[in-house]
Amino acid sequence: MDFAFPPETEALRARVGRFMADNVAPHDAAWQLAAKQGRVPIELMQPIKERARAEGLWNLFLPGLRDDQPGTRLSNLQYAPLAEITGRIPWSPEVFNCNSPDSGNMEILQLCATPEQRERWLDPLLDGTIRSCFSMTEPGTASSDPTTLQTTITREGNQYRVRGRKWFSTGALHPNCKVAIVMGKTDTEGSRQAHDRYSMLLVPLDTAGVKIVRNVSIMHHYAPEGHCEIDYDALVPTANLLGEEGDGFTIAQARLGPGRIHHCMRTIGQCELALALMVARAKSRVAFGGPLSSFANIQDWIAESRIEIDQARLLTLRAAWMMDKQGNKAARVDVSAIKVVAARLQTRVLDRAIQVFGAAGLTEDTPLAWLWTFGRALRFIDGPDEVHLRTIARAELKKTDAAARH
Repeated sequence: MDFAFPPETEALRARVGRFMADNVAPHDAAWQLAAKQGRVPIELMQPIKERARAEGLWNLFLPGLRDDQPGTRLSNLQYAPLAEITGRIPWSPEVFNCNSPDSGNMEILQLCATPEQRERWLDPLLDGTIRSCFSMTEPGTASSDPTTLQTTITREGNQYRVRGRKWFSTGALHPNCKVAIVMGKTDTEGSRQAHDRYSMLLVPLDTAGVKIVRNVSIMHHYAPEGHCEIDYDALVPTANLLGEEGDGFTIAQARLGPGRIHHCMRTIGQCELALALMVARAKSRVAFGGPLSSFANIQDWIAESRIEIDQARLLTLRAAWMMDKQGNKAARVDVSAIKVVAARLQTRVLDRAIQVFGAAGLTEDTPLAWLWTFGRALRFIDGPDEVHLRTIARAELKKTDAAARH
């Protein structure tokens, strides 16, 4: 068992790290200022994106790319440590065209788009000239049970009528966001099994009857690209259907597995940043006659954070390895495990760091408060903790049942 990354991965880590230090970090303050004003600074990001593409740091995770499409075609295990690096500055994944939800949407289009859909939507997404959003969650139904989704997709001649309300459609306010992938019920009569009643539809955001209702805040934080509530009452061509009617859940599962690896590794990068800030603060801040780092409880927080970050990283890398070797389905339990571990890790590590910074940790003078917010949100993003815990428990119960039969 070798825990070292292969030379090719180490070389990529060094390249991405240098690019972040030279081209992204110097612009973070300007990006944050624009975000406070409620806008995505396209004029700042575009030159950086062009530089990243020119240096071959583009579409880093998309193994299904054809030779004529731009990208690096990395596996889950190869991309995971790069996601950790980019996670330290949360807006940086877009610089490499690896941002959520576009990376997952591009995977969907690679898997099941028609040639026409690829030309209209996938190629511009791969080029970074447009962005997209993903409309699945609804304010009126339990996100933990997506078979209760109420949005309908019904046929009207050679068109589909999509009708319903979605929220947390991330990225819909981005100036370049042009299309939503919407999950809705095509079997409105209930003649099929629950998981076969839903489909996915490409809905251009400029379609009549698509209305962005509001940008939903997360813990009183508003993302400039938006976590949007969207009202749909629109007609789109039947040619905009992804796959076949009833394929919605199958497509969703193909999309979510790798995305959870990306989320977890970005979280680990953010926890590394928080730990580094915590250590620097503990060494420099003096109270009661000595640096905070001299107090046993602060030392415990630092040690516990280091242990927990390393544990989460190892578990996430194992899940990435299993997905590469045995496929998304085989890694389902491992992916659920990292999803729970990483989200809880972030809130614990950030809480300690905020405490070491004192009241300053609650302000915008450090990134800690925002990173805590993201960690808390991650306990819902791509499925709440409780759903993933149930998946793990059921798998464990099946193991004991199988052992008892033998």
